[in-house]
Amino acid sequence: MVIVNAALPYAPWMTPAGQRLPGVMPLDMAEWLFIDDAYGAQMAERARLLAEISQRVVACQPQAAAAARELLARVLADLPGLGFEVTQSYVTRPDGVQVQPDPARPLWSLGHLLQADFCILQKPQDAAEHVLTAAILCFPSSWTLSEKLGRPLLRIHAPVDSYDAQMGARVQRMFDRIRPEQPLWRANLLRYANPDLYQPRREFAPKDKRHDGVYIRSERQVLLRLPQSGAVVFSIHTAQVHYDALTPEQRAVLAQLSV
Repeated sequence: MVIVNAALPYAPWMTPAGQRLPGVMPLDMAEWLFIDDAYGAQMAERARLLAEISQRVVACQPQAAAAARELLARVLADLPGLGFEVTQSYVTRPDGVQVQPDPARPLWSLGHLLQADFCILQKPQDAAEHVLTAAILCFPSSWTLSEKLGRPLLRIHAPVDSYDAQMGARVQRMFDRIRPEQPLWRANLLRYANPDLYQPRREFAPKDKRHDGVYIRSERQVLLRLPQSGAVVFSIHTAQVHYDALTPEQRAVLAQLSV
């Protein structure tokens, strides 16, 4: 099943500032969560993945359990602002589906509520970098959760040529400085021949990204610090359109980018 948006809901790469790496910008706290016109179709695909291969798309190391529960509580508090009905027993989503959040499975619960994937990163005492300790990852773009879990930031990005030691140091400083009241965001731009939203790939394996791919995929990535645990949440909201759905201006900029 091909799941696409009618149009890209965000495109910061249209400006020079959004094209520069890492391209991170401040975000209003009220906007850190997001839904778009592909909500129903994407949530159905997430439910399928969680039912069939939950062990591949959900992982939580013991040290991240409290942070995962804190993240679920934070999301539940913010959902009414997106049109969700939240009671003590269940959540009614904008598409009418009712979900009963399970505090014992906070990441699984998040996977049934929002389109975004959520990664939890924590910095061990005396460590130099944040480490990926938990995630709900239904829509990976050419990576696998099992290979990244427990890894520090620089090692996670080993296959990314532009993510060298200098870039890694910049990103780590940014992680260290994130304040709970000030989330940050960026959006990338990817081009695929395969429209599947679930696209796991082993490290250094050939990718399905192609310069002539007709599916334009963009991830709205948000960084948020949880105040109680101090963990950093990295949320990934994936939108995808067919090339024909781009505006003429977006096509012109895309032609100039190395995507």
